[in-house]
Amino acid sequence: MTARKLLGATAACLIALSSASALAAGDAKKGKKVFNKCKACHTIKAGGKNKVGPALAGVIGREAGKAPGFKKYSKALLKSGIVWDDANLDKFLKKPKAMIKKTKMGFAGLKKAKQRADVIAYMKANGG
Repeated sequence: MTARKLLGATAACLIALSSASALAAGDAKKGKKVFNKCKACHTIKAGGKNKVGPALAGVIGREAGKAPGFKKYSKALLKSGIVWDDANLDKFLKKPKAMIKKTKMGFAGLKKAKQRADVIAYMKANGG
């Protein structure tokens, strides 16, 4: 392997590790504050009602478009085949329309990786 390829591979590994550690380092308490941006459209607690968007209880590990009782998904989301895990949530929360071009989610996204990690930690700690 050439030095250039080795450097490129090393950089790619470091980026992947830093992304994974950012997700792992989420603070659920801080995430509660970030989730305030979400709660106009979503609930998180078990038994929470669907609003403009689906209730997010149990979303982690669930296939996109499968929230019980919610029927207003975009065709693009339903066809996506996405299973919501930390990485997919992080990517979606960063810029929803970049991940799923015709999603009905009107939220512009969370630019800061730390905020995304915090809100994902909050969701996980509260039945997401």
